[in-house]
Amino acid sequence: METLIDIKNLRVDFALRSGTVRAVRDVSLSINKGERLGIVGESGAGKSVLGFSIINLISKPGKITDGEIIFKGHDISKYSYDQMRKIRGNRISMIFQDPMMTLNPVLTIGTQMMETVLAHMDVSKKEAEKICLEKLTKVYIPSPEKRLSQYPHEFSGGMRQRIVIAISLLTSPNLIIADEPTTALDVTIQAEIMDLLLELCKTENMGLILITHDLAVVSEVTQRIAVLYAGKVVELGLSEQIINNPQHPYTQGLIQALPQMAGGKKRLNQIPGMMPSLLDMPKGCPFEPRCTICIERCKQEIPILKELESGTQVACFMRNGANKR
Repeated sequence: METLIDIKNLRVDFALRSGTVRAVRDVSLSINKGERLGIVGESGAGKSVLGFSIINLISKPGKITDGEIIFKGHDISKYSYDQMRKIRGNRISMIFQDPMMTLNPVLTIGTQMMETVLAHMDVSKKEAEKICLEKLTKVYIPSPEKRLSQYPHEFSGGMRQRIVIAISLLTSPNLIIADEPTTALDVTIQAEIMDLLLELCKTENMGLILITHDLAVVSEVTQRIAVLYAGKVVELGLSEQIINNPQHPYTQGLIQALPQMAGGKKRLNQIPGMMPSLLDMPKGCPFEPRCTICIERCKQEIPILKELESGTQVACFMRNGANKR
């Protein structure tokens, strides 16, 4: 399959007065054309920073300090602001968490959509309006001609999220990065939005990076899952294998904490402790302070991703012989 984007040893640092925070630490991932990849982890794991770094939306004091982001044969991590404007929102689009914060409340939907089309495509206003109507129809917005003249506050949360998705589709991008696109929505609307993204990926042959903390959601949409912890990928593999046979103790903890895994218990399972401060990381494995199967080596060395017989990659000294000397 054709590789769409190849991330190699990416590092993102935030230089603060109290020290340097390494939010993304040596992450390597690749996404093929038309593939759907889920990035999972708890708050502070570096999921959104990774997504923002792909389209170079890291604000100061954040900075990509090492690694490459190869998109269509070019390292876009080294692109200038003007060069990235031709990629961002055009070839690579992003769906943000809160549609009400994404959309401008004082501009009509039509104005915001046409602005995107005219910025990236050499078309007339009439042609731009036609493209906008086509994309609104594609995301099942009723009466699209009427909607173009309305403002964001006139839509429900689910409808606003559909409009944000429609905006991300305007230029027929190769890749969409969806940063927890269902966070502010109720369960029923969440399912509708996920079904819509899945359908669009199949019909448009787009790549999708779905950033979420919800393993139940990501397992239904994505083909592969990358589990992030403290800025590092600790497990990577096919969605089915990771959900049904997780190898890393952190991934196991996330799955066991799902409500449906509680059975008849009164309390949910939980991972003890908290993720370490990125200003004061352990010397060895970042998950070691919370791990129930760690050994002395875990306190001294950082495990790297190694592929198991199943094809899953895991960064753990104790799982199925992974990383054993």
